[in-house]
Amino acid sequence: QVQLVESGGGLVQAGGSLRLSCAASGRFFSINVMGWYRQAPGKQRELVASISSDGNTNYADSVKDRSTISRDNAKNTVYLQMNSLKSEDTGAYYCSAENGRWKVWGQGTQVTVSS
Repeated sequence: QVQLVESGGGLVQAGGSLRLSCAASGRFFSINVMGWYRQAPGKQRELVASISSDGNTNYADSVKDRSTISRDNAKNTVYLQMNSLKSEDTGAYYCSAENGRWKVWGQGTQVTVSS
């Protein structure tokens, strides 16, 4: 079983920054891709950013110029630094981890951007 625990969400003013963290624990050999998704009220869950075990990254167009995803493989932890936050960044942020055979999700952390 793999467990993901997210942290770092909260209330932030528009234009501000935040850093989300997600740590994986449990029994697994390796994790290939770790990522962050978000879901706004009434909308589908969407990819924000992902990073592979060798550092290849992928970003949603809406965040790529103001966000950085990084990863500490030794700690099985992924981070998402978001800057210049906008009200449309508000939502529940979910961490994911997958290795090709399974994909697991964290419980989610709420990010609210006030204007």
